Amino acid sequence: MGKFDNKTVIIVGAAGDGNMGQGLARRFAAEGANVVVAGRHELPLQKLANDIGGASCLCDFSQQQDINALVDFAMQKYGRVDVGINATGWGLLKPFEETTEQELQQMMDLQFKGPFQFMQALVKAMNNGGSIIMISSATSTIMLENHAAYMGTKAGTDHLVRCVANEYGSKGIRVNTISPGVTQTPMAGDALKIPEVLKAFEEGYPLGRIGTIEDIANAALWVASDECFMTGQNLQVNGGLTLRRNPTVAEMGAAFAKATAHLS
Repeated sequence: MGKFDNKTVIIVGAAGDGNMGQGLARRFAAEGANVVVAGRHELPLQKLANDIGGASCLCDFSQQQDINALVDFAMQKYGRVDVGINATGWGLLKPFEETTEQELQQMMDLQFKGPFQFMQALVKAMNNGGSIIMISSATSTIMLENHAAYMGTKAGTDHLVRCVANEYGSKGIRVNTISPGVTQTPMAGDALKIPEVLKAFEEGYPLGRIGTIEDIANAALWVASDECFMTGQNLQVNGGLTLRRNPTVAEMGAAFAKATAHLS
């Protein structure tokens, strides 16, 4: 028997091949959960759902009607929602003064308004308690240059989680965030495949390596389980990164220059 037999888990942000949302979906399905995967691209969602024996639903996380329809779909399909996980994100790296109004609005829609409205829909559906998990970032606590819009909206949602946890604990609903550091996912792109750049990041990790999707999935399984007596918390699953720091832009530039010196 799996730990999540007969439980329903919604995971938003699972349409990207090999991304964190897909990794989470596979782990929860392996533990017996009915998993509803959601995102903006139909074919990869359908493939994932077929692979794990779950269901898929298109959802633009910036649109409240899509979020409400997603939660309604899960309720109609499985009769209950026990866990809701938001794994969406947009890793915009851009200097502060060059960030446009359109980019800022897009970031707020995806990383603050969307989580807000997702939690609104979930607390209405979780009549028997449940667990809500937001995938945040170590950079909501520590610095990374040229990342202000991303960091600010993640930090705002971290505090929103505390508000919802405080108000809905009486319904048996636990609300927490999990904060990875840099992780080898599609959002990270190809930069971490360069050994010199990877080393520049690894020096900030007391445990000596960057995180993996499996690290986050292991934490999420516990946070989502009935064994977890925790709410309103930001769980730093990043190998101790917040004890140190990310590399600066200058350090990353020097690492990239070293890696490509032989090409010049």
